[in-house]
Amino acid sequence: MITLDTVTSKDGVTITYHRLGRGPGLVLLHGAMQTGHSNIELAQALAGDFICYVPDRRGRGRSGPYGPDYGLQREIDDLGALLTATGAEHVAGVSSGAIIALRTALAQPAPRKVVVFEPPLDIDGSNPTGWLPRFDREIAAGRIPAALVTGMRATRMGPPIFNAMPRVLLEALTAMMLKSQDKAAADGEPTFRELAPTLHYDAQLVAETAGDLDVYRSVGAEVLLLGGTKSPAYLKAALTALQQVLPRARRVDLAGLDHSATSNAAMRGRPERVAAEIRRFLS
Repeated sequence: MITLDTVTSKDGVTITYHRLGRGPGLVLLHGAMQTGHSNIELAQALAGDFICYVPDRRGRGRSGPYGPDYGLQREIDDLGALLTATGAEHVAGVSSGAIIALRTALAQPAPRKVVVFEPPLDIDGSNPTGWLPRFDREIAAGRIPAALVTGMRATRMGPPIFNAMPRVLLEALTAMMLKSQDKAAADGEPTFRELAPTLHYDAQLVAETAGDLDVYRSVGAEVLLLGGTKSPAYLKAALTALQQVLPRARRVDLAGLDHSATSNAAMRGRPERVAAEIRRFLS
């Protein structure tokens, strides 16, 4: 059974989360262009061994707004409030959620074990965020397909052929995809059109943590570094860099999978394979 509950963060913003399963507590923290529902099948795959708490990060889904002073500390406060309220000792973070999980491991209350799936860290310019002003202008003008193309090219999430295609064609194809998704959207499943503006805030986290790799040397938690062999090179490089500085880390590369691996099956995820590695690590 899946239930909904809420917790109040330090600044008064309400964070809504799903709860399911039995056993030790595990928070699953989603990444960019997602809400908690985007990883619900991963939670279901783990629910036989863990109580999974799956929040909508602030500004998304059923949770409260970003607030005027949004930044990394707000996200750490949100996760900390959830850890305190639930007593969960483990966190699995996906993409930008993995950055939050790692930084929360430096705060209190700190998780005992952390699973980190492909944090998009900017290491020596590997993931620059100079595209944000253009993205923001396109969002402000209501040009959602153009903004998504800007973000997709910058984060290298599309297939390699996307870089060779004319931008006008990419925007047209993206507009068609958005219309199709709008019509077929399932209950609870967020659409890319709805989530597009949130990409700004995930990129803000990347910019805020750029160039501070050494801070992770102080992480005391055990860390599992997870990634797919088909993911962009800068994401693999981030895992390699973390492997070199984290005191208690192990790494698993998931053959044939990419950055969508933790997502629900309808979004090309393979949650059961990711769940198997998380279960092995936490058990």
